[in-house]
Amino acid sequence: MKQVAKDLWETEPEYPAPGLQTHAYFYAHPAGNVLFYNTSHDDELSAFADHGGVHRQYLSHRDEVGASLAVIRTRFNSQLCGHRSELEDIEKYCPVDVVLAQREHHPRDIEILPTPGHTPGSTCFLVQSPTGDRYLFTGDTLYFDEGGQGRNGFLPSMSDREALIESLHFLRTLSPDLVISSAFGAGGGYRRFEDATSWQGCVDEALAPLKDGAVD
Repeated sequence: MKQVAKDLWETEPEYPAPGLQTHAYFYAHPAGNVLFYNTSHDDELSAFADHGGVHRQYLSHRDEVGASLAVIRTRFNSQLCGHRSELEDIEKYCPVDVVLAQREHHPRDIEILPTPGHTPGSTCFLVQSPTGDRYLFTGDTLYFDEGGQGRNGFLPSMSDREALIESLHFLRTLSPDLVISSAFGAGGGYRRFEDATSWQGCVDEALAPLKDGAVD
């Protein structure tokens, strides 16, 4: 794993499609460690164990499902968290222990933020780290291209354009310090923002093609 913050690690990349990479992120917390997204790398599970295991795993949407969900749950006796609208896809691989359906706060200062659009159950997570940083996990609702610019997760075959626009407008109101997507271009899966203005500009980059009627 690669350490990206004092209490946050990034797993090795996976390549689900040409030009597309994904990571999972391991958040170390005194009350129990959390895994955001998913990984199928067995050696990463050993790294999780070295850091105290996984208490909960949060999925941002159905694209993150796979056989490794059951492997992680079995090895660490962890709880799997996924949105109600994604249950059919997730539970083909592993039962969901905590069903997400609304905006709410979970232990470890994790705020659940439903952000439909990329898929019906797409969910973001805002984490207030004990270090003082605010981590925003955006799944595929917003990701970064090779140049680090914000891009939206609109796919004509499955996405809801208007819902995604609304979700991005909501994310624009937040003030994250570190934004971490699930999928991304070759430039990397996370980006640090020094102020709210720079974050708003990034979201505007992602919004522009949707408002213009173009497919990003």
